[in-house]
Amino acid sequence: MTPDGMPIAMLRDADLADLDPRTAVEAMREAAIAAEDGRLVAPARISAPLDDGRLVVTAGEVRGVCFGFRSYDTRGHEHGEQVVVAHDARTGVVEAIAVGTLLGQIRTGALGGLAADLLADPAADTLAVVGAGHQAWQQIRMVAAVRPLSLVRLASRTRPRADALAERVREKLGLPCEVATTPQRCVAGAGLVVLATSSRTPVLEARDLDPDAHVTTLGPKRVDGAEFDEDLLSTAALLATDSRAQLLGYDPPTLAASTGRGDDVVTLGALATGAVARPPRGRSVFLSVGLAGTEVLLLHRIARESA
Repeated sequence: MTPDGMPIAMLRDADLADLDPRTAVEAMREAAIAAEDGRLVAPARISAPLDDGRLVVTAGEVRGVCFGFRSYDTRGHEHGEQVVVAHDARTGVVEAIAVGTLLGQIRTGALGGLAADLLADPAADTLAVVGAGHQAWQQIRMVAAVRPLSLVRLASRTRPRADALAERVREKLGLPCEVATTPQRCVAGAGLVVLATSSRTPVLEARDLDPDAHVTTLGPKRVDGAEFDEDLLSTAALLATDSRAQLLGYDPPTLAASTGRGDDVVTLGALATGAVARPPRGRSVFLSVGLAGTEVLLLHRIARESA
């Protein structure tokens, strides 16, 4: 219980599975705007060495709203979990604790949904996803929450996983969903594309994509391995990210930094506030790196809506 008698929201993955994706996308919109106007504080992550890995802590605050942290380890246990704690910024009271892995997956998916809302051609209604893991599902459900889709197309090197995800999309979202035999066939003609693979070698080239497609990539794509090559970035009309500081601060550097286009990258916050406009033509690429502090704001919003 909190000091004023309110229960602390204790959430596990099962409690978050049916979260309205619009709640998550709007929380990320709020975070992106807060980052743009300086209200989101996201200090560098803390990494503590352990015998066989590291314990990592990321902290964040949206001034006047909430603050808190996320902690996770790098040991790679099959059932390893993260902890996210959200405090009310006005009182310092702990208002919610989430244990599991789903909150982070939802956060990343919601950033992709926000990017699609801000950057994709309003007429785009075909979503192509290369990859069929947990993040592929979250990206699909978040994009579907902001755009009316007529078709979802999947490609994966593991066909049974792609078939299972396609069935989930049909059953849970009521959308037509096809499985393509290659990444190239998957993305052909699609106005919305998500690259959700762990491949360290390119799975497609820029020429495989529609010239006006919006593309989301996930995680820091570094020069030592990524599922796309520099041509995806060098031919883009607009590059965007959730955090320029994080994108340009990795070592080894990200492909965005190594191509010399680091100064061209704009933030979702600049797009959300109208400070930067989406170009009417040409490909856009969202380079998602996971804006620090966003899990805390998302947990805060979930706790408030469920109170």
